[in-house]
Parts: sequence; structure tokens; C-alpha cells
Amino acid sequence: MASVRLRIISAIQQIAREQQVTLPPLEDDLSLHETGFDSLGFAILVARLEDDLGVDPFTMSENAAFPLTIGDFIGAYENVPA
Repeated sequence: MASVRLRIISAIQQIAREQQVTLPPLEDDLSLHETGFDSLGFAILVARLEDDLGVDPFTMSENAAFPLTIGDFIGAYENVPA
């Protein structure tokens, strides 16, 4: 099974194709605002990742903050408590 990181990157790339968004290189320090995704794009991404990974780290904790970078976003999924 692919790593969480690869599954997230794959989902981002798939949604970008569907939404006709041209992605910059997905480096860890890339701001989420610079991805070209709008709020709908991120909503689709989080919903698909919840279906794929079985978790939504942004609703699991009362004090979860939305990440600012690609690395933060991936880290939120990689660090979900078991």
C-alpha cells in the first residue's frame, strides 16, 4: 500500500486535473494558497482523503488548526493518533 504522503500527493494531482488547476511543484514548504486550489478544491481533497484513509484530522480534534503548507497538510494525516 502506498504511503500516506504518496496517496495525498496523488489525490492533489487528480483533483487538480479535474478542476483544471496548474500545480506548482508540491514541495513541503509550498503554501497551500499557492497550490491554486480554492475552498471547493480543498473540501474535495479532504473528503476524498477521508474516504481513502478513513480519517479527517481536522475534525478529530477540537484544537486542530488548518495547515499552512503542503508539509503541514501531509503531517496532519501522518500524525493522526491511532
